[in-house]
Amino acid sequence: MTASESQGVVLGTAFGFDAWLVTTPHATAAISIFGGQVLSYRPTGADDVLWVSPLAATPPTPIRGGIPVCWPYFGKENQTGDVPSHGYARTATWQVVDTEVLADDVTQVRLAPQGLEQLTLRLELIVRVGTTLEIGVRTTNLADELAVLTEALHNYLRVSDATDVHVEGLSGKSYEDKFDDLKVKTQEGDWRLPDDVPRSDRLYPDAGETYRLVDPGLGRTIRVTGDRARTAVVWNPGPDVASGMADVGPHWREFVCVETANAGPDLLTVAAGATVEMWQTIALE
Repeated sequence: MTASESQGVVLGTAFGFDAWLVTTPHATAAISIFGGQVLSYRPTGADDVLWVSPLAATPPTPIRGGIPVCWPYFGKENQTGDVPSHGYARTATWQVVDTEVLADDVTQVRLAPQGLEQLTLRLELIVRVGTTLEIGVRTTNLADELAVLTEALHNYLRVSDATDVHVEGLSGKSYEDKFDDLKVKTQEGDWRLPDDVPRSDRLYPDAGETYRLVDPGLGRTIRVTGDRARTAVVWNPGPDVASGMADVGPHWREFVCVETANAGPDLLTVAAGATVEMWQTIALE
């Protein structure tokens, strides 16, 4: 038995993808080797918190679902030329650096992407599986000059019906409406998909830290809390856009993305030789 196996981390498959499977007394999780993204987080006695599309494509196409790591840029922000959307991390092959059992039977898995040596930035992902799911994005600037980047944890949260849930914690916040030429608007009341005709791609700068996705159909609330994550993003393509997405199609009602990020005007600056971190915690209430 390897050290990782003794700590509840084994190689296996999840949703047809090669993955590290994590088992703790409190929850199970799956982390894909391709993309390094958490595909599943299931607290004991509960349904999966995350959604993976049943139409998800195989590598090298990014996996639709789970928690893609958007790094070192979100979308194609501040990029020129033909670059992949949401950066390089979500299509890299990842390896486990180490595993550790922390207090309260929390299993920590530390990962790093391979094949990104051409960048002057180093990336690590820290995943902690317990009564909550904690994920940290650690960026180190290897250059001798300031680095500027954007980043996001693109959480696909599983819901009963995207048109029948709402997100608390954003009322009164300004947002950029990506479906309306980035016009700046103000969120009035809780976020609801029908208010977006029905579609949503809203980026909330300086949004705060805690958001709650309330799902009457599943009888649960998913709390997303950011730490050093200044931006929130709420996204669902709606039926018209989804009809043109081969890996979503009719399944658009099954998820809402509530993302933690440093994006839009919330640029992340990293001094030469410095390391910075962004964290999020996902929990059921």
